[in-house]
Amino acid sequence: MTIQNRLITTELKHRAQVAAAVAASNADAVDREAKFPKEAMAAVRGQRLLGILVPSELGGEDASISDVVDICYVLGRGCASTAMIYAMHQIMVGIIRHARQSPWHEQFLRRICAEQLLLASSTTEGKGGGDLRNSSCAVERLDQRIALTKSATVMSYGAHADAVVTTARRSAQVPSSDQVLVAFLKEDYCLDALLDWDTLGMRGTCSAGFTLKATGEAGQILPEPYQKIHAQTGMPVAHLTWSAVWAGAAATAVERARTFIRNAARSANGQVPPGAAHLTPASLSLRALRGVIASTLARYERVLSDERVLESLDFQTAINLLKVTASELASTTVTSALQACGLSGYRNDGEFSVTRQLRDILSSSVMISNDRILSNVANAALLIEVPPLLRD
Repeated sequence: MTIQNRLITTELKHRAQVAAAVAASNADAVDREAKFPKEAMAAVRGQRLLGILVPSELGGEDASISDVVDICYVLGRGCASTAMIYAMHQIMVGIIRHARQSPWHEQFLRRICAEQLLLASSTTEGKGGGDLRNSSCAVERLDQRIALTKSATVMSYGAHADAVVTTARRSAQVPSSDQVLVAFLKEDYCLDALLDWDTLGMRGTCSAGFTLKATGEAGQILPEPYQKIHAQTGMPVAHLTWSAVWAGAAATAVERARTFIRNAARSANGQVPPGAAHLTPASLSLRALRGVIASTLARYERVLSDERVLESLDFQTAINLLKVTASELASTTVTSALQACGLSGYRNDGEFSVTRQLRDILSSSVMISNDRILSNVANAALLIEVPPLLRD
């Protein structure tokens, strides 16, 4: 990393912290009312954080995936819903970068920066749920125009986005796995409500269900097949940024537990509260969580230009298992922090409450089901040999 890049990263961190402070101050209300974090996202826009992944020649900042992951972590410490919205937006920006040579998508990337457009995704469909590699809906073509109708049963912040990137079959005549991605601007589509979003945690993501009806130009279809984009960018960036969001929420829970124990010991002449022993496993699991994210992120950035490695069975398995490992470590961390805080952590009010963090973190194992992932990689585990050396 050059000195210039370190300076860029430091400046981005400051901007992220400004937005995170706004997110934190509104997080309880966002959670309580299950409302879109408009104040936090206004701050994200104000700090011009939505277009940082876009190349500089198109108005962006040439930020790295590491920068985005760090910002997700910072935002996650303040409000996990805000951080998850930011993460999902940046996944879509990363995906659109695959089509930067396409005139329509080049202009789209310029607009993301200039207008700080917020992008939503529509990959969950009907009864298929989290099966991202199959689509029921198909692109319909009429000359140079296209249309599609999709049962988008979970579309995070869809009603609040400026554009949506959706998966669909290439046509009605192809198998469900022959997918493309299509970008639609807000004026291109309408959303008819299907399902509300009243959940245990991540309430501010407003991930309601809609029937998506969209029309546009044929040029709005990304030229590369979804299979390639998913393997090289969609899944790796998703699992890295989501993990960073969960790590941020877990870090806040550990910090609250540490402060609670310090305050309690000070008030009791050095006698620590009964749950103090739980701070050690909370800290250890948080350290492990941060470590697995950092190591996987470093590996991803090392091989970004090598399509063969990115699409290899070994790398795809590793990036899939990151999601499972991170979600389990995050849940363990917050649960231990709760035990350390005792009743003060269990309360919904008070400065040591970790109930929001716990409820948010519980979404991690069901957001693309861990069971589905483990089932999908089961055969790969039989084919991948155990490395002979520790650092292989």
